[in-house]
Amino acid sequence: MNEGALATRLGLAGWPHVAEEAIIARDLMLTELTGSRLHVCHVSTAGSVELIRQAKKRGVNVSAEVTPHHLLLTESLAAGYDPLYKVNPPLRTDADVKALRDGLVDGTIDVIATDHAPHPKESKDTDWASAAFGMVGLETAYSVAQEVLIDSGKSDFARLAEVMSINGARISGLESQGRYLEPGSSANLTLVNPGLSWSPEPRTQSMSENNPYSGLAMKGRVVHTIYDGEFSYRDFQVVQKGRI
Repeated sequence: MNEGALATRLGLAGWPHVAEEAIIARDLMLTELTGSRLHVCHVSTAGSVELIRQAKKRGVNVSAEVTPHHLLLTESLAAGYDPLYKVNPPLRTDADVKALRDGLVDGTIDVIATDHAPHPKESKDTDWASAAFGMVGLETAYSVAQEVLIDSGKSDFARLAEVMSINGARISGLESQGRYLEPGSSANLTLVNPGLSWSPEPRTQSMSENNPYSGLAMKGRVVHTIYDGEFSYRDFQVVQKGRI
């Protein structure tokens, strides 16, 4: 739970912004000192975004990622003690969400990474303290990215492709992934319908039900995925291997 007035009112132990920011500041200083490379996972606070932004301006070799849920959801959802919204790092404030979105648009944050964490029902259907951290987010990641970047009018599909494919492949050293289409290259594709409105069900494709987007109206959806010339997901369903 994010440290603040809501955590105090609920009687839950809060995780302060500075707990995250102090570690990132330390690691950035060490990276700058040693001339090494740093990748920061699950950025969740406005202060963290600013630390990374200033480090990049100084030429520090740092990259960063953010989860879909930290781009869309806030701590207010946990007001009912629902462990569905218990994640690590915790959901933060509206101001943090805005800063994360701005950082994604201006290049401070390089990647959207789902932190997809399915759990059996008994791990979430319990009290807050006993519940597991995490929520599912793989199937809805594109929809959240489209809302944050495209539907908001803040960016374009080129930037969406960078943060969901190109940059992640580059940072991870996956030379065969995240590439522009060229004759003779591997057919690794994600085909989407940006105008499609839909509402996720609790389970959908996942075997777990810890889906924070269940019942929400979303726009834009992945229709097909193709890996090395074979459908892996077709017409909203996982399929057996089959040539195009």
